[in-house]
Formats: sequence, C-alpha cells, structure tokens
Amino acid sequence: MPTSRQFPSALIRSRLFAVLIAGFGLSACQFSGDSSLKIPKAIFIIVDGIPADLIETTFTPHLDQLAGTQGYTRSYVGGEIGGPSQSPTVSAVGYNSLLTGTWANKHNVYTNNIENPNYQYWDIFRIAKQHNPSLQTALFSTWLDNRTRLVGDGLSEAGGRKLDYYFDGFELDLDRFPHDKSRTYIKDIDELVTDGAARYLLEQGPDLSWVYLEFTDDVGHMFGDGPELTKAVTLMDGNIGKIWSAVKNRQDATNENWLVIVTTDHGRDVATGKSHGGQSARERTTWIATNSQNLKERFSDTPAVVDILPSIVNHLKLTVPSKIADQLDGQPFID
Repeated sequence: MPTSRQFPSALIRSRLFAVLIAGFGLSACQFSGDSSLKIPKAIFIIVDGIPADLIETTFTPHLDQLAGTQGYTRSYVGGEIGGPSQSPTVSAVGYNSLLTGTWANKHNVYTNNIENPNYQYWDIFRIAKQHNPSLQTALFSTWLDNRTRLVGDGLSEAGGRKLDYYFDGFELDLDRFPHDKSRTYIKDIDELVTDGAARYLLEQGPDLSWVYLEFTDDVGHMFGDGPELTKAVTLMDGNIGKIWSAVKNRQDATNENWLVIVTTDHGRDVATGKSHGGQSARERTTWIATNSQNLKERFSDTPAVVDILPSIVNHLKLTVPSKIADQLDGQPFID
C-alpha cells in the first residue's frame, strides 16, 4: 500500500506558515546575514534519464532560476571506463552511486533489479543519522525500491530505520493509478510526489531529503529524442519549480540555509535516445544544478555523481566515520 500522511488543509497551511514567520519574530530580510550562522538543510532531486545536451537546449526557467549564473555544470556517471569502477549507466546504479558516494564495484548495484546491494558502504541518510539521530530525514519517490532496497530503510544490515518520513509506493495503487501503455500514471505520480514534497518541505523543513521523479526516462524509452521527450523535460521543470518555491519560502521565513542539488542518473544513446546502459559519451554525460553559493573549482571541472554525497556532507557539517570516509570515491564540490 502507498505510504503517506495527511497534510493540513490549505487554510491551515496558510495559517501555519503565518505562525512560522511570526513565531520567529523576524522578517525575512533579517535572515539575510552570515549563512554560517543559519541551520543547514539539504535536498537532492534526481530526475531520471535526461542527457546533458537536452537539458541545455530545452527551456527550463525554474531550473535556471535555481542554478543562477554559476550553479550549473556537466557531470558524469559510469566510473572509470575500463577500470574496476566502471559502472553501467543504468538508473538504480546511478541512484546508489549518489546515495553512497561510491561506484558499483563497491555498492554492488549493477542492475535495476538491485540483487545484492552492499550496505557496508553507507548511504547519506545513514551518515546523517549516525552523526545526529535527531536530524529529520524524508524521501519522496515515484519508485518504492529507492526506499526499500537502495536506502534499505528498516533493514538492520543497512543501519535500521533512517527515514522519519516517506511519501512513496503509489505505483502499487492500481485503483488510484491504473497502469497504461503511455505511462501517464507515472506522470501523475510524479506530480503527486512533487506536491507532497513541496508541502512537507515548507511545513516541516526536514534536515535532509531526497525527491525522485521518473517520467522523463519513461518517455525517453518510448519515443527517444524528439518533441515528446522535450515536453516531458518541460513538465519536469515545472515540478522543480514547485519544490524550489517551497524551499525559497521556507528559507525566507526561517533561520535556515538550504542546499538544493538537482541531477540526473544517466544520459541516453546517440542513435535514438531510447536506450542507455553503455559507456558512450552521451550515456555517461549528465549534469548538476545547485543553488549553492560556496562552489569549489571542482564543480566547474566535470564532477562525478559520487561527488554529491561529500558535498552534502560539507553543507550539513556531518561527521563521517573514518571507515566510511576512507572508502568514498567522490570529492566535495562545495566548500
């Protein structure tokens, strides 16, 4: 069954937000001081299967506003070609490389079936909870396996319960979301997940969150490169806009410093854009967009997906146990 919680009505939400602002006794402009004195929060968003060249040529005003003038770069997935870390450019592989800061030869996820993940390489939520169990965590996803198999929430071998809130599993609700060949139900779930994330982020302000949206990859598999995929990217940008608006409103009303990172898990093949999984340049080339104002030179030097975890660690000021830190394949692009 899908898991969610009841959200307050629109009237209650508006009153809650007013109380949130009044409760601090400060106007938004009074929170514009030194960011190091603010409470750090972070959210990372994965939008599936969008190659870098497509995001660069599609009108995405919300993503552009989030990234500003410096917060966008090309990046890569797939590890070292021909080396031990070479990893398939497949969805779950990319997600787990972000979650653990390691390539597939360590986290052991090589397919979307997620046969035997190696949980000794900790995910970002486990690191956060180890640092401070009171940190609040949340996940909003159009694919249930992200929580149950990759994060392994609740599994003793994966570190036990790590998520304080989750909003997922809707693809299993066939009454509410009957499956259709055009995958419209995934588009509808993406929208539901987006709205759920925006509300919860605004009202609760969890310390660390993950949002995953799927529809763009489904359209790519069905149609490949073309107007259908471009339209799906435009829809994705609208969803990003809702989340970004919630984060900005929350940040304006609180003494919080929010990091937002948006990325994709893989590119697409050159011939048609319908497939991925190999090591071609287009399949390996991804992108990262962020609102961070503390970017290091590494950000402009083609970072890898495994660089996102240590970057979030830096922003949240998390302490990583040495046995975990020593195994990370990534380096932070945030100071």
